[in-house]
Amino acid sequence: MNKKASKKAYLEIVNQIRQMINDDGLVTGDKLPSERELAERLNVGRSSVREALRSLELLGLIETRRGEGTFLRDFKDHQLVELLSTFILQDEKVKNDVLITKALIEKDAIRLIIHNFDGDSILFLKSKLEQGTFIVEDDFFFEIVQLSNIRLLLKIWLLIKEYASPLNVSRKIKDLNPYLNFINAILAEDLLLSLHLYDNLRNMSK
Repeated sequence: MNKKASKKAYLEIVNQIRQMINDDGLVTGDKLPSERELAERLNVGRSSVREALRSLELLGLIETRRGEGTFLRDFKDHQLVELLSTFILQDEKVKNDVLITKALIEKDAIRLIIHNFDGDSILFLKSKLEQGTFIVEDDFFFEIVQLSNIRLLLKIWLLIKEYASPLNVSRKIKDLNPYLNFINAILAEDLLLSLHLYDNLRNMSK
């Protein structure tokens, strides 16, 4: 097998493992099947499976624990994100781009929440806010993006949040009233007011 074909086969195995993880509903902390089980299930050689797993481990997506097996890691602990952010955030324009992109996702989540209105879910979020569940803004906005019910949107937001974390832009929530006003605007299905109050919360108003 030539190098090009070998690389293609290797990438295919990585994709098959990723698809298997998705099909089996595996989440962070779950144990992956053994090399032998993966080889049998994917109908490939164990050495090929071992190579694919090694690459995933080098990327920080899985971890091998001696005597226990191989487990899925939380991508938020992905060292590559931390490494890249130290370079990406050197540029002032890129810093601003990261924050703008994060805000665009949050605003789109607000639009989706109002478009697919679910009063019970929003009232539950309001009760959590009133109980002091959220310490910093990003804890609160994680819930907002999650309410969009778009898993890919949430994953992108989480990744961008990790890039933005060195900027320390997520403030502690001290006064609940602005956040409650924001939630009440969503409950009233008032998109323009919700976006305006969002801008005030994020200090984005000009």
